[in-house]
Amino acid sequence: MPRLPTVALSLTFVALAAPIANAQSMNVTSAEISNGATIQNEQVFKGFGCTGGDISPSLSWTGAPSGTKSFAITMYDRDAPTGSGWWHWVVFNIPASTTSIPKGAGDPKKKGMPHGAIQSRTDFGTDGYGGPCPPKGDPPHHYTITVFAADVAKLPDATNHNASAALVGFDLHFHTLGKATLTATYGR
Repeated sequence: MPRLPTVALSLTFVALAAPIANAQSMNVTSAEISNGATIQNEQVFKGFGCTGGDISPSLSWTGAPSGTKSFAITMYDRDAPTGSGWWHWVVFNIPASTTSIPKGAGDPKKKGMPHGAIQSRTDFGTDGYGGPCPPKGDPPHHYTITVFAADVAKLPDATNHNASAALVGFDLHFHTLGKATLTATYGR
């Protein structure tokens, strides 16, 4: 059996390991939501029987891979009784120079997102942030906030605020260089 030269094997390993290293180097934090903690009422949805403030959390991220040209943010409830989960927040085309967003930026009327960022349709049927509001009596649901580093300045198929979470996710599948998540819970 022919042997590959050591240099070729080393380069192959580096090429394969680079995306993994980049994915592991990103980190996301929030002053309002801690990983593994319970989401506070300020971030809970206002409607569907919930009486929260419906204010999006602040987010800060570090460790974006080189080549990052934009960011995207999603918030997803995998425990929603829909068969497909529930998308609470979908933001994309956030400029690569951005490393944080302030609390409340998820309200499109307040224009708190960086110029060029698009907040698209959630499963509430509206643009912007919609906080947790699981069915009464359900065990606490898990809400995962993910910040994606993308290799394009603008997602090619998701072009406006009508883009569904599935379409944004499709684009991100092909353009993600790295990502960071935090997961918190909420029940009522």
